Amino acid sequence: MSKREAAGRIGKEHYDSSEYFVGEGAGHLTDMESSFQRYRVAKVTELAWPRSGDRVVDLGCGWGTFCFAFADRVASIVGVDFSDLPIGLCRQRLTATPKANVSFVCADAGATGLEADGFDLVIAADLFEHLYPDDSARVAREAFRLLVPGGRFATWTPHRGHILEILKNHDILLKRDVTHVDYKSMGDMKRLLSEAGFTIERAYYAESHVPGLSVVERALSPLVSLLKRRIAVLGRKPDVRE
Repeated sequence: MSKREAAGRIGKEHYDSSEYFVGEGAGHLTDMESSFQRYRVAKVTELAWPRSGDRVVDLGCGWGTFCFAFADRVASIVGVDFSDLPIGLCRQRLTATPKANVSFVCADAGATGLEADGFDLVIAADLFEHLYPDDSARVAREAFRLLVPGGRFATWTPHRGHILEILKNHDILLKRDVTHVDYKSMGDMKRLLSEAGFTIERAYYAESHVPGLSVVERALSPLVSLLKRRIAVLGRKPDVRE
């Protein structure tokens, strides 16, 4: 158990009662047109490439960003989050902006209760940094269970070795996000998916959304680990029929 876990494991109660989803600092997250959210949607789309016939699950859906962004691109999408607060916010938005193929479920991402072998694409964007190691393994296995043979699992998470994450984790210039309980490395993510049964199809680092810094990251990150910003890994469930 890490020192942070010993100090008190962050769980559902924290997200339900804190200002994580509705606080002053969440403005760039609740605004679907913010540069950060547009960047997230573009990068995860590039990784997962949702198709018109896809049945999709978004694990750790938060504000429903990908559910609404992908609604017009896919057959259906289910947003899953274990906190009642974001699910309530997503359902309010769905009432205001109806999408017949979008739904939300309040459930553990590691035990969703959704149909096995029933989906073509599972997304976990900015989720794994919020998960303790045992939960990360459960979520990867659940994604495998949910997918049809040949289905894809798209994961997107901050790289723990990036300079900004190092500064934040030491409360230097930037404030640490206490909900980021276990940053993963590229090796961690590839191992998680492989051990769950996935074949790794793509694994790469992506630059940040910050103007200027993103240019430096694209140019130098192959040589400088401190500039590797986001980890993108796409796994595929083997199709035994092939």
